Amino acid sequence: MFGCMKCTLVSIGLVMAAAGIAPAQRQSSPPIAKTDAEKKILAVLDDIVKSHHTYLSVPMQDGRALRLLTETAGAKNVVEIGTSTGYSGLWFCLALQSTGGHLTTFEMDHQRASMARGHFQEAGVDGMVTIVEGDAHQNVAKLKGPVDVVFIDADKDGYIDYLHKVLALVRPGGLILAHNVDMVPDYVKAINNSADLETIFYMEGGGLAVTLKKR
Repeated sequence: MFGCMKCTLVSIGLVMAAAGIAPAQRQSSPPIAKTDAEKKILAVLDDIVKSHHTYLSVPMQDGRALRLLTETAGAKNVVEIGTSTGYSGLWFCLALQSTGGHLTTFEMDHQRASMARGHFQEAGVDGMVTIVEGDAHQNVAKLKGPVDVVFIDADKDGYIDYLHKVLALVRPGGLILAHNVDMVPDYVKAINNSADLETIFYMEGGGLAVTLKKR
């Protein structure tokens, strides 16, 4: 399956080359802030990277994809499993400022959760974020839907369990996003074998499965 994906990516690369799009032009660059609120969030994102506080976080390419997908979906209720230090959550907040939505994010490690709180406060978005500390496998089961976007980026052995727990909560037309998909073949098999789901793979960053709940 991943061999087929690589072939597809090579084909895309050949098309872009034929169109005269150089490799440097295909690389993601930092977004340009449109408002002071965006500028504030982007400044904190930059500080997190410069301070090396990106423990288990997504790369910028995936952060931009999270923001784009969330804003395009008009998401009001976003769930993130694996807060880490808040880096990916801030990308969600860039979208939620436009949609008027809220992020509920789950983190096992108290130190990382505390660091994330500080980053959300510094960026001025703490009012649109709820951090839930503890075992996400237990806490996610307490969620109520409908959920517009779910992002799974936690313990890899738990991806299937997380999928089963959130699937019924995600509205038809909602998205389930999963990071580092090259490390979770069982998860990839599960989403590819479901008639209710449609999945594409975005591999520019750390490997992101983008799954649409069709019904």
